[in-house]
Amino acid sequence: MDFLKSAVASAISKGPPFPYTFGDRVTLNQSIWTLYNGTRKDDGSDCSIFTFDITASRSRLPLARNAVRKMRTLRHPGVLRVHDTVETDAYIYVATERVIPLEWSARRKSLSAETSKWGLHTVAGTLSFINDEASSVHGNVRLTSVYTSQSGEWRLGGFEVLSSMKEDDAIIYSMGSITPDSGKYTPPEVGKSGWDVIKRHPLSATDSYGFALLAFEVFNGCLISSDSIGLTKNIPPSMHQSYKRLLNPNPKARLSVSHFREQGRRSSGFFDTALIKLSEGIESLGLKSDGEREEFLSELDEVANDFPEEYFSAKVLPELLKSVEFGGGGPKVFAAVMKIGGRLSDEEYNLKLTPVIVRLFANPDRAIRVCLLDHLPSMIEHLPQKIVNDKIFPQMVTGFADVAPLVREQTVKAVLTIITKLSDRTVNGELLKHLAKTSNDEQPGIRTNTTICLGKIARSLGVNQTRQKVLIAAFCRSLRDPFVHARNAALLALAATSDLFNEDDCATKVLPALCPSLIDKEKLVRDQASKTFDIYLQRIRKHASTLPDTALPPSATTAANGAMPRIGTPQNDTGWAGWAISSFTNKLATASGEMQAKPPNVKANGEELRPSSVPPTTETGKLVVTNSVSQLHRQAVTGLPAPVLARTTTDRFFSDAQDEDDELDLAWGDAGEDTFFDAPLQPEAAIEPKSLVPLSKFDDGGEPDFEGWLKAQAEAKAKPPLPKGLSKPSIFTNGRQNATRTTTTGHVGSGSGAKKLANTAIPATKVTTPKVIDTKPKEPSADDDWGDAWD
Repeated sequence: MDFLKSAVASAISKGPPFPYTFGDRVTLNQSIWTLYNGTRKDDGSDCSIFTFDITASRSRLPLARNAVRKMRTLRHPGVLRVHDTVETDAYIYVATERVIPLEWSARRKSLSAETSKWGLHTVAGTLSFINDEASSVHGNVRLTSVYTSQSGEWRLGGFEVLSSMKEDDAIIYSMGSITPDSGKYTPPEVGKSGWDVIKRHPLSATDSYGFALLAFEVFNGCLISSDSIGLTKNIPPSMHQSYKRLLNPNPKARLSVSHFREQGRRSSGFFDTALIKLSEGIESLGLKSDGEREEFLSELDEVANDFPEEYFSAKVLPELLKSVEFGGGGPKVFAAVMKIGGRLSDEEYNLKLTPVIVRLFANPDRAIRVCLLDHLPSMIEHLPQKIVNDKIFPQMVTGFADVAPLVREQTVKAVLTIITKLSDRTVNGELLKHLAKTSNDEQPGIRTNTTICLGKIARSLGVNQTRQKVLIAAFCRSLRDPFVHARNAALLALAATSDLFNEDDCATKVLPALCPSLIDKEKLVRDQASKTFDIYLQRIRKHASTLPDTALPPSATTAANGAMPRIGTPQNDTGWAGWAISSFTNKLATASGEMQAKPPNVKANGEELRPSSVPPTTETGKLVVTNSVSQLHRQAVTGLPAPVLARTTTDRFFSDAQDEDDELDLAWGDAGEDTFFDAPLQPEAAIEPKSLVPLSKFDDGGEPDFEGWLKAQAEAKAKPPLPKGLSKPSIFTNGRQNATRTTTTGHVGSGSGAKKLANTAIPATKVTTPKVIDTKPKEPSADDDWGDAWD
């Protein structure tokens, strides 16, 4: 049972949960409260927490309870706003909007005269409400009872003795004198006769006196002393007369706060200021006509420096945004929004302005779009990259295809501002597609600005072949633009981006495109073309100086027997055509693979491979080249070895005649397109030589070798002819066999490699060779007997 009682007592002492977190303590003078900065646990919003320690100040507990009750029941824009209250046996917690004591700003003297007037005007309106509408007396008006909210507005607090004069037992009568430093702020009549005397005087007399002391402390930045009462030091001259009437020793002749406020609102009065007018007119900005709105905005620019920055961000800015988005405020109101937005931190900017900016980009109004694009440089620093890339840019691209030229032009210009916030995929994809369209725009100014834009964002494009391809194509096309400034812009862009292109593109694409501009009709273009041309030419020359004298590998210029280089080689050919001949001969000498400089029947040491039936040749050092000129020419051009054809028997020589022609065509390629000057200018990579048929000794197998016999007969010593009538007609003419070949028909392809002809069998026709009678006596041949033996 005792345990249960202690648990209940502990729960009561702890009290109900308080949904706020305490922060730093704030210095607060002349108050029964302790002030802390706090945050709401649910959403993390800022607040202020006033705490009262009941145990330490139990005598002033009625004052604290009276203040809590009045703050919760009194509703007015100038009254401190209460969120929640908690009271236990040990403490009282009051959570309010985030505020700071006005005393801080007053002591730092950071309040301008216009801001002070505006704040006093607000407090005067709150006191007028309390005195006239609520029939109550505040009784504690001083500098420490006023606070500044996050919006910069002045809030009235200090309701410890606020009492209704309709109550007979009001707390002000019994406990008005126990408030901190009450003696300095009580009116003279109260100091003489006590608080009960206020029942016999006008209701507003007590608060009028306190309001005058508040005005003195605000303008002088310090708490008032007994010697300072009645002085007009630092108080605006226009306010002197009314200020003195507030301090009139006679309570019945004392000026009420509401009358003081009315006198200041008169024409040329001390409350007739632009700042006060704007604060009152901001609430109805959406209802104003166009003329009234323009007048309001012009006055707003004039007093922008006098307004507290907090008031601009918390009160003026939301109303301006409403006017732009829903009230038809237009570009002029948005311009004022951007001026205020420049004072905000990144966090406040993203919280208050970014959502509205994203919605405005989706607005189809052209005037709003142009205004957004004009102010994009001031906005882009505050906008997150993800918001720009994912939400703003997709809406912005509609301006590239708008029917209004102004919108298209401003959209192109805005690319320079937004490029740093776009992803590489967006830049190299969608953005380049839209710029390709504007580069062909019907308006010359838009084409020119597109070229300038490409030149400035060139380094933001992807480092790949796409960048070079896009830039060269765009700039070279602009060089042919009929608009002179478009051509000049292309030349300037090429000069600025010369380091982005490789040397091959500079020499083969850029320089040829620049040449026509050197003789342009406009001097402006010619001069810039000459400068740009020099930039690229110097770069090409610098690159050329690093290249070797030749890209060909060193060739064997001395024969095996020590002979000098042959004609047509670079060593001794300096004529005008020497380069062509040298190129051809060098190709022969340096082509990859083995050059077949000797017939297939010659050994590596020069000894001729021959059948056993063929006698050796008389000239052992001479090699007979069997490759045709066509094969050597093709070998020189392509760098590939010519196929080695080994024909040693009669049957293979005759039966493979057609196949040999087909292989020749295949190796030669298309003669119609391939010429000598199409040979590569640079040596190709080493090509593996085609596999050659390995040479082996000929084994006739008992069958004579006609090819070897023909070569041997051509070089053998002539023999005396046989007697007439003993020799038979030979089937050879001049040592060459008269073979009959089949004709072929078909179509020759035009590709790089020749196609084989389609073989069509045609009956072979015998070619009758007319008999030629040679009257010259023939020398007898040693092989004639061998021929007779063959019969």
